[in-house]
Amino acid sequence: MRNLRLFMSLQTFFFDRVTGEIFQQMEGILALTDQLARQRLTADAQSCASSAAEMADGVRRMLEAAVDLRKVTTDGLTLNPAPLRLRELVDEVHSRWQPAAAMSGVTLLVSYDGDPDACALGDRDRLLQVFGGFVGEAVASMRRGAVEASVRTIVTPEGVRLEGRVRGARDPAWESQDLEARVRDVEARFGLEVAIGVMLARQIVDGLGGTLRNEGAGGGSETVIFDLLLPIASETPAEEPQEAERSAHVLVVDDNATNRMVAQALCEMFDCTCESANDGAEALEAARGGRFDLILMDIKMPVMDGVAATRAIRALPGFPGQVPIIALTANAEPEDAEGYLAAGMNGVVEKPMKPEHLLAALQAALGENTAADEADDAAAAAA
Repeated sequence: MRNLRLFMSLQTFFFDRVTGEIFQQMEGILALTDQLARQRLTADAQSCASSAAEMADGVRRMLEAAVDLRKVTTDGLTLNPAPLRLRELVDEVHSRWQPAAAMSGVTLLVSYDGDPDACALGDRDRLLQVFGGFVGEAVASMRRGAVEASVRTIVTPEGVRLEGRVRGARDPAWESQDLEARVRDVEARFGLEVAIGVMLARQIVDGLGGTLRNEGAGGGSETVIFDLLLPIASETPAEEPQEAERSAHVLVVDDNATNRMVAQALCEMFDCTCESANDGAEALEAARGGRFDLILMDIKMPVMDGVAATRAIRALPGFPGQVPIIALTANAEPEDAEGYLAAGMNGVVEKPMKPEHLLAALQAALGENTAADEADDAAAAAA
């Protein structure tokens, strides 16, 4: 018995050491791929660096889930309950897993039925893990079509009853399998990450005292249904600010695909969202819509160069004509920069771009734009 306890202790020790080392190695790989993304790479090299980053991040996610599953299985479920507006949980389910579903060619449909202001005391991350496990299994099982996820809430004197449903493909072989055989089959067909997610979701439902069942939904589909009873929150979650901070939306204009890719990667690293244009004429048409907070403009381009495009944009009425424009160019001598600023640009970033230079230019230009907006608002209020 003593030897068994010693063996189990050593097994835990080595598991923790190995997983810790893998985490550290994955962080190192992600840091290196991040550095690569900042370099001037060919399109193929950029694609390789991006794929390496995706694979490293996938290993990290899978390892995190495996460590969490082991802790839940051996030490029990740990919770961090807080007031939670359940309607917002549904929105987060959609935003988290819609991109993965789209990459698999599957449409993710998410719905909510119940009081939109219903609040419960729950662990947001654990509830998202439950949906993540079952949505991941459903997406993996579908070759095309739609995965449907829904939440129904009923407020009772005992608490808030939450019924979650996830509908995916149905495999007749699963009807005759026990849980272990089904999970092993899921792992063999869809991968280890999906299988771990399913097991973790089941463990969380069980740890929360909920029930879980599977129902055939017709047409070769199956619905996983879980019921949970959550305590009613004694206080409501803090309201989001009326004007929540959002990411800046940037238009990257360059006739070179690699340059566009690098600029977009750097902008996304600074939490900006991006669209792109191939020349000044495309940039002018895109700018007319007024949906950009900033434009990164190459200078030498066919059809319409950056200086001509900037002058045309500045001639547009209203906000589209006031959007900050930063020149991206290898010709950044003082006399060149003076010409760009005279054409209506707000700053210059020299190619090849350095992240710190681009960040400083973004902050300066967006700061100027915010100040101008505030001044316009103040003038309007005074009038």
